[in-house]
Amino acid sequence: MARELGPVTPQPNTGLERLYHESRWTLRQFAQEVNRLGTERGTPLRYREPSVHQWLKGHLPKETVRPLILEALSRRLLRPVTQTEAGFPAPLDQPNDRPTTVEGLVDLGRQDMDPSRRSVLGAGLFSVALTVPGWQDVVGRMEALQENPKLRIGKSEVEAVLAMTDRLSDLDGDFGGRYARPMAAAFLVNTVAPYLKADASSATRKSMLSAAAFLCYLTGWMAVDEGAHGRAQQYYVKALELAGAGGDHKTYCHVLRGMSVQAANLGHGAPAARLANAAAAAAPESTPRMRAFMAGQQAHAYALAGERTNALTTLREAERAVNQAESQLGTFGGFSSSTLAYATAEVRHALGDAKGSVDSLRDHFRLRDSTDSKRSEIKFSALLAERQLEIGHLEAACSTWSSVLDGYPAIHSGRIDEQVKKIPSLLSPYCGNSIARQTSERAISVARK
Repeated sequence: MARELGPVTPQPNTGLERLYHESRWTLRQFAQEVNRLGTERGTPLRYREPSVHQWLKGHLPKETVRPLILEALSRRLLRPVTQTEAGFPAPLDQPNDRPTTVEGLVDLGRQDMDPSRRSVLGAGLFSVALTVPGWQDVVGRMEALQENPKLRIGKSEVEAVLAMTDRLSDLDGDFGGRYARPMAAAFLVNTVAPYLKADASSATRKSMLSAAAFLCYLTGWMAVDEGAHGRAQQYYVKALELAGAGGDHKTYCHVLRGMSVQAANLGHGAPAARLANAAAAAAPESTPRMRAFMAGQQAHAYALAGERTNALTTLREAERAVNQAESQLGTFGGFSSSTLAYATAEVRHALGDAKGSVDSLRDHFRLRDSTDSKRSEIKFSALLAERQLEIGHLEAACSTWSSVLDGYPAIHSGRIDEQVKKIPSLLSPYCGNSIARQTSERAISVARK
């Protein structure tokens, strides 16, 4: 008679054990970090030490949790961690063939066109280990398109896309990413994607690819503003592919820098520095404005990464470049003296100089002009108020927050929503002060649920 086999005892996951020891976490810290990323993704978790112990002993975590474990380890170890390295099998539904650039763009945009679904779509996780294609990986390597012989485009269609991108950018700046992103996604899917498959001269095709790349970048920027960071990264990678396909080196570098800004705003100094350096290294020109645009972001990223000397060196480089560029017409990326003052504020704060940061933010507001957006005014004002409170200037902070709350109802921005929601907790130690109490109560009354 055949002997019955008992349950198979899993073998220890040596790959995950190796990574765990490299992280120098305790079991509790490992569980806490996975839980934190679950909250960031919009799916709160309650793992504790026994669960981590089980993973190390070979029990597979749920498939939906494995990306969180990989991301937690990637952020801790400051390098990509793969499924194989962590001892996990590849997902069963992982496609073997990658969609083409245009197909991927259409899929991405269609998911974003319905505002009612965006709370779900925004749950994507920001990845510090995202694979970013280099310029040589994307330049001129656009896959062969199935051209539509019934549609031919020329210069006027390219100009229409550029003009629409300008309008969408204005709407984003005036009202916030949540307001403008469904329109940008719909325009990408319904108008720009067909143009990318249309019959066109070589010059027109390149111009359209370049225009599509910048619109895709802008849509990613809107997703960042909404707090949908994983989705923003998807748009950014598509923008890199389109820029390379169109031979648009400048937009490629612009997108890389934007990806560094996103990482920096989330507090990931090392990835932010890596992306900022890649953008600067790949820059196709070295005008003063371009140098300032790149060096200002490098300085902020270096400061967050704890590289004080590099931060101050690149900040001085940005200052020299802005001074050289002030007499020149035009800008690159909107970088100006006011932008430099904001970058200086971020560097100072990251290096522990909160008072200096407040001074630099005041300089920023003194130097602002009509080209600066209403959203950035409210966002940076909220930042100023937080730092005024940090250095003990309670009444000044409440006054600044009052101006934030005046303009807040008109702005539909996830980032500013979070800043407003923080006001009551930041002011809770000062509830005995009538001005602080009134400011807190007002913030509670206007905050979006």
